[in-house]
Amino acid sequence: MTDIKVILLDGSKIELSKGATLFDAACKISPRLGKEAIAGIVNGAKKDLDYVLEDDDHIEILTFSSSDGKEIYHHSTSHIMAQAVKELFPEAKLAIGPAIKDGFYYDFDIERSFTPEDMVIIEQKMKEIIERDLPFKKIEVNKEEAKKIFKDKEEKYKLELLEDIQDEKVTLYQQGDFMDLCRGPHVPSTGKIKAFKLLSVAGAYWRGNEKNKMLQRIYGISFDKKSELENYLRLVEEAKRRDHRKLGRDLELFSMHDEGVGFPFFHPKGMVLRNILENYWREEHQKSGYTEVKTPIILNKSLWMKSGHWDHYKENMYFTKIDEEDYAIKPMNCPGGILIYKCSLHSYRELPLRMAELGLVHRHELSGVLHGLFRVRCFTQDDAHIFMTPDQIGEEIKGVIDLTDRLYKTFGFSYHVELSTKPENAMGSDEIWEKATKSLEEALIEKEIKYIVNEGEGAFYGPKIDFHLKDCIGRSWQCGTIQLDFIMPEKFDLFYINKTGDKERPVMLHRTILGSIERFIGILIENYAGAFPVWLSPVQVKLLPIADRHIDYGKNIMKELKKHSIRAELDEINEKIGAKVRKAELEKVPYMLIFGDKETEEDLVSVRKRGEGDLGKIKLTRFIEDILKEIKEKTL
Repeated sequence: MTDIKVILLDGSKIELSKGATLFDAACKISPRLGKEAIAGIVNGAKKDLDYVLEDDDHIEILTFSSSDGKEIYHHSTSHIMAQAVKELFPEAKLAIGPAIKDGFYYDFDIERSFTPEDMVIIEQKMKEIIERDLPFKKIEVNKEEAKKIFKDKEEKYKLELLEDIQDEKVTLYQQGDFMDLCRGPHVPSTGKIKAFKLLSVAGAYWRGNEKNKMLQRIYGISFDKKSELENYLRLVEEAKRRDHRKLGRDLELFSMHDEGVGFPFFHPKGMVLRNILENYWREEHQKSGYTEVKTPIILNKSLWMKSGHWDHYKENMYFTKIDEEDYAIKPMNCPGGILIYKCSLHSYRELPLRMAELGLVHRHELSGVLHGLFRVRCFTQDDAHIFMTPDQIGEEIKGVIDLTDRLYKTFGFSYHVELSTKPENAMGSDEIWEKATKSLEEALIEKEIKYIVNEGEGAFYGPKIDFHLKDCIGRSWQCGTIQLDFIMPEKFDLFYINKTGDKERPVMLHRTILGSIERFIGILIENYAGAFPVWLSPVQVKLLPIADRHIDYGKNIMKELKKHSIRAELDEINEKIGAKVRKAELEKVPYMLIFGDKETEEDLVSVRKRGEGDLGKIKLTRFIEDILKEIKEKTL
């Protein structure tokens, strides 16, 4: 039999018998790889392990350690879950079941509501299906034949999906008696899934359209090792403990109400935290040469048509009428900043012009995706718009990167960077987009920053750099963004007077660092589990008198602390000192000052520090000196 040669990722070749599959190639490379293989990539396309190879094919073997491998593994688990649901509840109708960033889900149309008890039963049935070790079989049929199959099965959602498929041939995957419409690929058999867990049930509109029927979505996760699942579940429990919605309520920071779904209410302590954050933001921006502006929340329709938001973002906007004319509540701050730029004539000597704005924006989010401070309908962007000459692009991008790095490190965050390129609905020519993208890439390379490329994920008016924070339990949060824009200056006819006295078009840079003040506060709450560092803590010191006769001494301490702008509360409630300490611990206050007869006689305070316990008795002046140092240095 004639041999074939296939080419590996590193350019090396291996020899196989004609008719060999991806699985054969994996085993030839190494027995361990053959055991761990999930699927593969052949000439850029993902394929099942039983795919028959041709001479000179370029191949890559996928395992669970790769992102593509995880996606296939999770998607295969979603099929097993769908099979389990159909075996237990034959009346359930199948919708879609993709892999997602953290696991998978499947949507079902069923009259009964899935209960926690149902989740246990479904998991048990999934284990049975995995034990059966059913092969995933790929079946290629023409579209009409597929329609007949799903019509016989009374799967109306699959029939609707088939109507949208333009190809004459479609692929189905079958394991046992269960069949689904799917491109694949999948793991070789159900027995390949080693560890999984169903996590939650939520409502989801069919195709994300609130006019369609509400379906039930079951979320799950799967791993190739039981130990990895156990570690993930520990992190899930830790994340629940850190849930900013619960902590925000317990610590009296913010609340959400039915009278304003998706619109957060900040309480006094939450406003203290917010103001500290915004004041720090202002200080750093002033140091970096920014001026601050404020633009209106409601602006005329004509502005949004000119900016392109009316055509590209209308479904996310709120509208109103004033004097019989159409107005929109701003979803973004940039058009307002552009109007400020146009108010006066600018010389090249003034550029770069860096205008920062803590701008309140409103976006119409579906109720199903709202989530505490993380997904809201109104939020404050820490925006800035930089107007510059073309030869200033590199330095300005690097300046934003440096400012972003400085702010993130202050809060103890590490981060990674992603570059997003031209989307399908983009405005402007390929030439302009290529120029803008190249400028961002060159700045990242010069700063020696590693980055991931997200093809087609840019804003409609320009490519962007996104900063993804990593918190203390390893979760990633997209916050800062840098967007380079050659389009808006053109659409609004912006110009400056260059060195020769002629008009020239500026380049515009849109950027945020914290992203959304509300969302960033939510991230901080979860990162610190509500136990904020001293400089951020709404209450920095709790004063705990042992008995009522010590309250006056506490009031004197309060006066001294206030002189130094140290935020303190005096607990005057008639309770035992142990109860007062426990209450302060639940409130996650960084320091407690405890005082009784001995302290009042000797003009001392007994210091208790969060997480460290009793630090002993010291003079109040010494305590003030120490805490002010912590605050000034923004100690974490």
